[in-house]
Amino acid sequence: MSTILFLSLGGFLILGVPIAIAMGLASALAVWWGGGIPLIIMAQREFTSIDSFPLMAIPFFILAGTLMEIGGISRRLVAFANALTGHITGGLGLVAVVTSMFFAAISGSSAATVAALGSILIPAMVRRGYHRNFGGAVQAVSGELGVIIPPSIPMILYGVTTETSIGDMFMAGVIPGLLIGFSLMITVYFIAKKRGYQSEEKVSWAGRWKAFKDALLALFMPVIILGGIYGGVFTPTEAAGVAVAYAFVIGVFVYKEIKWKDVLSLFGQSAITSSIIMFIIANAGLFGWILSREGVPQKVAAFFTDISSNAFVFLLVINALLLIVGMFFETGASIIILAPLLTPVAAQFGIDPVHFGMIMIVNLAMGMCTPPVGVNLFISCQIAEITLEDITKAILPFILVLIVDLMIISYIPQVSMWLPNLFK
Repeated sequence: MSTILFLSLGGFLILGVPIAIAMGLASALAVWWGGGIPLIIMAQREFTSIDSFPLMAIPFFILAGTLMEIGGISRRLVAFANALTGHITGGLGLVAVVTSMFFAAISGSSAATVAALGSILIPAMVRRGYHRNFGGAVQAVSGELGVIIPPSIPMILYGVTTETSIGDMFMAGVIPGLLIGFSLMITVYFIAKKRGYQSEEKVSWAGRWKAFKDALLALFMPVIILGGIYGGVFTPTEAAGVAVAYAFVIGVFVYKEIKWKDVLSLFGQSAITSSIIMFIIANAGLFGWILSREGVPQKVAAFFTDISSNAFVFLLVINALLLIVGMFFETGASIIILAPLLTPVAAQFGIDPVHFGMIMIVNLAMGMCTPPVGVNLFISCQIAEITLEDITKAILPFILVLIVDLMIISYIPQVSMWLPNLFK
């Protein structure tokens, strides 16, 4: 059955079938061809995959991010970041990274971060003399912070599929997110200095204070989410509901940029995005059930232990594998399929599930800004009006920096584990 599963999946992917549909069709063929299994098991397993209370956080965080994006938060965060870093060499490039770090703590989505901020910052960079390729690359690579800095939808998926604390995953993402953010800022600075890109006019302390006050309500949102979770006030799922209520009140009643006539369309847009993710989860759950039934996890574990019993070598092989997977497959589907297979193997090497989760997520986040199917690249290309080939050349220095960050996160567990351990 597993042979049919993998052959059919490969065939569908070669034909260009979307990953979620490909997994569902491959699973259906495997169940039908395998014989002895009632076809109704497919519907049962797909329903079981999404019948999870923690998964309710996904549509809530998506809706919260949409409300904050439309409600004027993006513009205020850009203004605040520009007040902080715009006067430094490569100012607008630095603003793109800093604003992405702020917006990541609101949206939980990489693509949403690129779309919301890129439409503002990429044209601004072009007007200030930055090369289109550079502007698109900076925004695309900065967008990956949307799934590393909490709240993060991939972290929720990893927590659900591996029964790992989502709260611990959220805390584990803070320092790696800051590490990646600051390393990207340093890279932007040196490239901008070499090319002679202009900086923005320095904002006075009074101007900075005004920008801070304008963005304060947006900046307070992650404090509510993480503070509430670790203060024992609510669970991560309940925190997502609180985030929606907060974003709705701010957008409608405080900033007044969300009109009542727009509310229904915002809910509909979020529902469509949520349904796509849930469809992926359902089909990936069925796919994963077949893998477990066929004993694939045990075979994977045996494969890695046969290669080496050394944790250093294991992490090196896993990083190479996940980097390749991230380049070709959707992040959510990759986590749902691979996390249950690889996390138990990592535990055999003494690697904490939370630490391993961060390794997976950082790897797969890099896939969002690497060809051939990096979604961030396509969004940036569309905004910057450049080709995939153009942005690929411009993004290479940033990818090298991200690989260095990945090695630090992989081989220094304290980077991910210090905050979760601190609050235990």
